[in-house]
Amino acid sequence: MNIEDYRNYCMSKKEVTEHFPFDDDVLVFKVCNKMFALASLSNWENGEGFINLKCDPEYAQELRAEYESIKPAYHMHKQQWNSAYFHTGELPVKLIFELIDHSYNMIVHKLPKKLRETLK
Repeated sequence: MNIEDYRNYCMSKKEVTEHFPFDDDVLVFKVCNKMFALASLSNWENGEGFINLKCDPEYAQELRAEYESIKPAYHMHKQQWNSAYFHTGELPVKLIFELIDHSYNMIVHKLPKKLRETLK
């Protein structure tokens, strides 16, 4: 997976916007102004790309136990966010897309009902 595939997949979801709220390096994707994915562009350029994704705490533990390339998220709440590292080649692209979907859906599920209705 490359950074464009990641960006295009995130942007294909309903009501997603992209931002650089922290600096000009960390690309953040939000749904209804709530973060669900973020990544450092410079890490991708250096061949050490990873993305931080929201994750159900139990599922996060399962993923970390199964994949060496999934770790508690860098600079995020360690129970609810994972970092998925790509440079190892361990993670199938299909799984990465599923994890992005999971993160997006977790955020959408917690939105007020009126906002959730606009995403259907």
